[in-house]
Amino acid sequence: MSPTSTTSSTTGSWLVQGLLSGAAIVAAAGAYAVISTRRTAKYRSRVVGIIPARFASSRFQGKPLIPILGKPMIQRTWERAKLATTLDKLVVATDDERIAEICLGFGADVIMTSESCQNGTERCNEAIQKLRKKFDIVVNIQGDEPLIEPEIIDGVVKALQAAPDAVFSTAVTSLKPEDASDPNRVKCVVDTHGYAIYFSRGLIPCNKSGKANPHFPYLLHLGIQSYDTQFLKIYPDLPPTTLQLEEDLEQLKVLENGYKMKVIKVDHDAHGVDIPEDVKKIELLMRERNLS
Repeated sequence: MSPTSTTSSTTGSWLVQGLLSGAAIVAAAGAYAVISTRRTAKYRSRVVGIIPARFASSRFQGKPLIPILGKPMIQRTWERAKLATTLDKLVVATDDERIAEICLGFGADVIMTSESCQNGTERCNEAIQKLRKKFDIVVNIQGDEPLIEPEIIDGVVKALQAAPDAVFSTAVTSLKPEDASDPNRVKCVVDTHGYAIYFSRGLIPCNKSGKANPHFPYLLHLGIQSYDTQFLKIYPDLPPTTLQLEEDLEQLKVLENGYKMKVIKVDHDAHGVDIPEDVKKIELLMRERNLS
């Protein structure tokens, strides 16, 4: 696993500005002050992994409980995440009793959260408030990644620990040509220092021909991200932003409000389950790898 290498040069001004309310500005400034002054040898040492899971989904109802080779998908994700070496604790955060019951059955720690959470980040924030112990980093582990590599979890944690000017870290991999036009495969562009510039459901960057360049190293965003806990506390108070709403991508709210996001590039493929048809693909891949 290595830091993201240089993508294409980006020119012109970055014109997007955060739409912060007065209260959110004060909260953000306070959080930034705390984050920027905590640069010690043990910086961000305590880490919790949280797997947000909800039953309701417009694309795939009941997705966390769908069986994959005999085990619920949420259990597959839990078992893979448990192999990460940087996590001091791992929990499932859900608003659904059916999911909670299944998770408790296979030994997971569960935190019940409200149905009002708009996305996984807000669910992680509510869950962290209910934990007895204090943590410096929260890793949001997507519950629909049953083949997630533990090394990716460790990679985003270490990236955030090594970048005190960032409040967020995530991972990308090479985009496959067949995924270029798939809106469920989120694309990313980064600067020369490995910080995120933008995320989109469309293909970015886009050249004058309007067609994918077979020689360009497009990047695919993987569904894992880690946050500084102090930032996560004020995240829900930041009003939704125009780009976030248009793309329906929560990480854009972070960028639009002026925060820095560290990105690492990994060589692993993405194996998320977005629609029912993806389950068969995952099961076939698991059989090929002799994963039970």
